[in-house]
Amino acid sequence: MLRTLCRAGGSLLQQSQRTVTRLWVTPAQQRWASRLPMNTMLLFVPQQEAWVVERMGRFHRILEPGLNFLIPILDRIRYVQSLKEIVIDVPEQSAVSLDNVTLQMDGVLYLRILDPFKASYGVEDPEYAVTQLAQTTMRSELGKLTLDKVFRERESLNANIVHSINQASDEWGIRCLRYEIKDIHVPPRVKESMQMQVEAERKKRATVLESEGTREAAINVAEGCKQAQILASEGEKAEKINNAAGEAQAILAKAEAKAKAIRLLSDALTEQNGNAAASLSVAEQYVSAFSSLAKESNTILLPSNTGDISGMVTQAMTIYSTLAKTSPKVAVEVTEEKSDQAVNQSTTSQ
Repeated sequence: MLRTLCRAGGSLLQQSQRTVTRLWVTPAQQRWASRLPMNTMLLFVPQQEAWVVERMGRFHRILEPGLNFLIPILDRIRYVQSLKEIVIDVPEQSAVSLDNVTLQMDGVLYLRILDPFKASYGVEDPEYAVTQLAQTTMRSELGKLTLDKVFRERESLNANIVHSINQASDEWGIRCLRYEIKDIHVPPRVKESMQMQVEAERKKRATVLESEGTREAAINVAEGCKQAQILASEGEKAEKINNAAGEAQAILAKAEAKAKAIRLLSDALTEQNGNAAASLSVAEQYVSAFSSLAKESNTILLPSNTGDISGMVTQAMTIYSTLAKTSPKVAVEVTEEKSDQAVNQSTTSQ
């Protein structure tokens, strides 16, 4: 009977304590208050949790994970803090940028409790306090940036918010690990102007790229024409050099052939009956010259004795004999001059 009464009294006492606790906590604190365990003298604390124990209304100790012993009635578990990483949704709020543009922003906050004592007695509701601090910090940091920099410096904005939160939450035993901005909503008119700006920028880039392509094409065409002219001039130069070399070789060949013919002719004239052969050759050339008259021009110059072939041949042979006589004399004079020069050089050297 006494046991049943004690059990009934204990259950009523626990229910009254729970109702009183629920009356004093806010909706944001309901998650913390609903998990308060009952003192059964033998308690098993789960991993990554810290149970704050009060003895007669005063802080006593923090229970570690595992088996723990408490004194009934005197000891009471006042707070249960989770040491895991906590994710908190930051509600959407409005903020004004440096260029007076109103933005709607929300985010996600990642934090962890490092000191259960400070988190329990340093602030009434840790989650609510950190959430409000994140909202105010985000508004203050956003007011330092223009609209363009908000989108470009999103990572630096998150880092500045985390730094500001950690400076204020150090006394609460809470460490903010990171903060991420989820969505940024701009007014419709600003969005339209941004879209127009993006389209204008893209058109500008397209025009610049097209002009650069036209310039590169013109440069390539000019370079091609230049290289073609250079190659053509080099080819023409090489052609002229080859033609000149060919003509020079032809002239040399003709000269050598003519010299050989003259040597053969001179050898033939020195033989017996050479004069008769020369007279025959002169007569043949005389006849062939008269046969080609009036073929290339209408103007014709004829000698007075065109019909006297023998006289013409005799005259030609006379000129040839005179030249043959003078050529040995010239050769002798040239030989004498060379010998005199050699004697003079020898005397000067002595």
